[in-house]
Amino acid sequence: MTKFIDLTLSGISSGAVDAAVALALVLIWRATRIVNFAQGAMLMITTYIASAIISSTGSYVLGLLVALACGLVMGAVVERILVRPVEGASPLNAVILTLGLYTVLVAVAGMIWGNSPRSFPAAFSLRGYKVGSTRLLFTPNDTFIVLTVVGVALLLGVMFRATSLGLRMRASAFAPEVARLLGVRVGRMLTVGWALAAAAGALAGVLVAPSVFLGPNSFDAILISGFVAAVLGGLDSPPGAVVGGLLLGLALSYVSGYEGSALVPMAALVILVVVLMVRPGGLFSTQQERRV
Repeated sequence: MTKFIDLTLSGISSGAVDAAVALALVLIWRATRIVNFAQGAMLMITTYIASAIISSTGSYVLGLLVALACGLVMGAVVERILVRPVEGASPLNAVILTLGLYTVLVAVAGMIWGNSPRSFPAAFSLRGYKVGSTRLLFTPNDTFIVLTVVGVALLLGVMFRATSLGLRMRASAFAPEVARLLGVRVGRMLTVGWALAAAAGALAGVLVAPSVFLGPNSFDAILISGFVAAVLGGLDSPPGAVVGGLLLGLALSYVSGYEGSALVPMAALVILVVVLMVRPGGLFSTQQERRV
């Protein structure tokens, strides 16, 4: 029973990080209908920046805030300079562009910080809670991760549903021509979408970095898990991204604990294939299909 509880708590913690990455992918998809395959490299860069700030100042909060600010700026710059010129072209162009951006960012990180993995400090203790005589595999830092991701998801949900900015962003993504006729500056909304997505990715990088060694390719697996979580919940649903991340985290935690970590990649692939076959739009997709 203790093992099951530990695996469940571990799955919730890792699923919360997957949910943060999935949120970033969902935000960009909602804004531009593009899957950003450079998201892992972008959050890797901001995490390196946070590590440098924390090392020089000793302040985790300052490092987190600088990473979020750098994520906002990076997302806006990428949309303006790289994505905007191919906005009206084939979607494949944007996919190839993000793959190229991933390669460039990984190379730049290697040249600046080297390829040797390094540790990253946690916001809170990594020592598990003690219940009676049992030490759980769930730490105060895991609690911080879960609460932060849930809080961000709630804020994004309120923004999209209850603010004029969220309404303009949704209109720009789903009906840009109509939005322009109504006076919405669609280009600006797309930039805001990319900036918010990059900030969400920066948050995910800082949250997951203490549990992995920070390196140029450290977050590739996180991006894959985040993508599966986004597909599972629905690429157009921020709440679905959170639920999908938690469900994926739990499933992979159980597979790793009971069957071995070697089967985790296969389990993620099986989940992705099953979801695409049974419900291609995701569990919480708001899009409706119509037969004609």
